Amino acid sequence: MEQKIYIKIPMERIGVLIGPKGRVKRRLEAAYKASLTVDSESGAVEIALSPEAEDVTVLFTVRSIVNAIGRGFSPSRAEGLVEEDHDLLVIDLTEYVGTSKNAIARVKGRIIGKNGRSRALLEELTESSISVYGRTVAIIGKVGNLDIVKEAVLMLVKGAFHKTVWNFLYAYRRKLKKGRSELWEETPEPKAELR
Repeated sequence: MEQKIYIKIPMERIGVLIGPKGRVKRRLEAAYKASLTVDSESGAVEIALSPEAEDVTVLFTVRSIVNAIGRGFSPSRAEGLVEEDHDLLVIDLTEYVGTSKNAIARVKGRIIGKNGRSRALLEELTESSISVYGRTVAIIGKVGNLDIVKEAVLMLVKGAFHKTVWNFLYAYRRKLKKGRSELWEETPEPKAELR
């Protein structure tokens, strides 16, 4: 029985998924032993597992990559989802500010910042990739960091000062580093064996 998953992405992202002369689509198919059937009329994508594929979870990885491309990530950044401890989180801005185009544009501007500086700092402080596309904010990052990134983005959405958000993230990083150093301190030294 052939394993398949279906996903729909925005029409304007179909070209990015396929790539110049079909290169991106072919690379995904070859790397993950899956076949992609793209309907350029509706934006529907069928992902089928090739017979030589050994692991069914590949379907979910490819679906996440296709979804990330649909949410505005470049194919190379979307392939960061291959890392076992990475995942994709999509925040729908309409849930927080409604459907007003002006409200969505204002919030997107706060997240991106002047010349993209806010988004770049968010990415740096949280070690994640962020795409602001359409009515969504998509985040690729380590599973353990996704809640913190979401919290920071929602702080900006709700009108918090940028400085407040940066202080929140710096405090989180300090706590994380302190936890790592304590972990190193608690790890016992390996004892030399006497012979």
